[in-house]
Amino acid sequence: MEDTEAMGIYLNPGAKKLQKALNSEIYIDKSGIIGYLNRVVDTEQCFVCVSRPRRFGKSMAANLISAYYDRTVDAKYLFQNMKIASEPGFTRYAGQYDVIKLNMQEFLSNSRDMGEMLALIRKSLLWDLLEAYPDFRYFDQTNLSRTLMDIYRNTQRQVVIIIDEWDCVFREEKNHKQEQEAYLDFLRDLLKDKEYVALTYMTGILPIKKYGTHSALNMFSEFSMLDQGALAEYTGFSEDEVKGLCQRYDMDFVQAKEWYDGYYLEECGDIYSPRSVVQSMLMHKFNNYWNQTETFEALRLYIDMNFDGLRDAILTVMAGGRVEIDSRSFSNDMTTFHSADDVLTLLVHLGYLGYDFPHKEIFIPNKEIMDEFVTATTRSEWGEVLRSIKKSKELLQATLEGNEAAVAGGIAAAHLETSHIQYNDENALSYTISLAYYAARECYQMIRELPTGKGFADVVFVPKARYADKPAIIVELKWNVDADTAIEQIKRNDYPQALQDWGSRAIILVGITYDKKSKEHWCKIENI
Repeated sequence: MEDTEAMGIYLNPGAKKLQKALNSEIYIDKSGIIGYLNRVVDTEQCFVCVSRPRRFGKSMAANLISAYYDRTVDAKYLFQNMKIASEPGFTRYAGQYDVIKLNMQEFLSNSRDMGEMLALIRKSLLWDLLEAYPDFRYFDQTNLSRTLMDIYRNTQRQVVIIIDEWDCVFREEKNHKQEQEAYLDFLRDLLKDKEYVALTYMTGILPIKKYGTHSALNMFSEFSMLDQGALAEYTGFSEDEVKGLCQRYDMDFVQAKEWYDGYYLEECGDIYSPRSVVQSMLMHKFNNYWNQTETFEALRLYIDMNFDGLRDAILTVMAGGRVEIDSRSFSNDMTTFHSADDVLTLLVHLGYLGYDFPHKEIFIPNKEIMDEFVTATTRSEWGEVLRSIKKSKELLQATLEGNEAAVAGGIAAAHLETSHIQYNDENALSYTISLAYYAARECYQMIRELPTGKGFADVVFVPKARYADKPAIIVELKWNVDADTAIEQIKRNDYPQALQDWGSRAIILVGITYDKKSKEHWCKIENI
């Protein structure tokens, strides 16, 4: 029988969706990911699950991969000017497979329960398969995996299976364990130990669900926001890619970095949030584009959970700090939480936190996400954060005016309102300072422990380029000594000279001390 070149809905869907992306004003070539997939085609590693947050190009990658392997697409022509064209194996695999491409959200949205959803998937795929291959002798035309095996037996052509939004069942059917297990069993029956499978690429927000002994999909290699491994460079936009876009659209790269950078992956360093970068370039404005696809309510739900240490951790990262977490107990769903670490691990997968794999530390990656935390905490049961942020403008103004009493009082109030962060060292005190001076982030880059050659300045506020007329601020923190001692340490260690090397002319020195017995804060301010 001759092969038919007709496209189906789910079988060999063609390249229309990829072409739409290529037609767009901004398209960043991430076709290099196919080079990795070509190396694992028809091997024991041919099952790949990639999880990323919303806005990180998951569906675009799925469309790219689908078009490349689809035998109804002239992939050698379509991809000839892309990066994958220079990779070994480009011509060997291009357009050589039947591709089955599924978006599980579509089936879930059109079903009342899991049984109906799985029946709809089977019926839809069988419809396409039997139309493409009507003349074979089939064992059971209602059995999806047997039908795929019969087609493979007759054609010796394997399939590439691409599943987008694979985890929607675990996000929308959060509390239905039985339905979740039925879904995993369906995927296992479709994929595991099947000769007809050359490659399976699944993508979603969450990694594969852990069910203890129920390890239906244990054959997958996983790449998540905890560790993207060999796929790191295809996860978001690189610094060079964003610099190129800023030059093309005459946008300030420094602001782009402040707003959208910060997701750190060990293999490639910082990456940028793709959708937000694209929107900022097209709109020619730096703004929060995250909240156009998800409201702060999604974040608030999790940070309001009552786990020991969770508030402390959230306040610490909001203050610019980092918190070490243990992600191993996370069950890869949105309901099974045993500790603050589980909640914080979910926030990494959702894109609300960055993750430093070598140090196992979380942090808030950029201004866009910081805005989401501020909104979520100020609209929740976090009244202390709202009060501190509202007062932070007054505290900054008091500092610029040299009002020592007002600054001491402002820091004392911030300490009281952020008492979840226990004062046990100067490092903890610096977190309170960071939150208390939240308003300063509009005009200043805040640096904790700035190296100066003779030590580290505790907290330094360096004016951003567009606010170069403002004075720099050096804050030194001390325990149980007078504030003059803090000022003397600033001078003795030549901290001001380090800032002058940065180009700062006017500098304000701020010494803040805390007396453990009296619980009082003291402040000394000098201008140089």
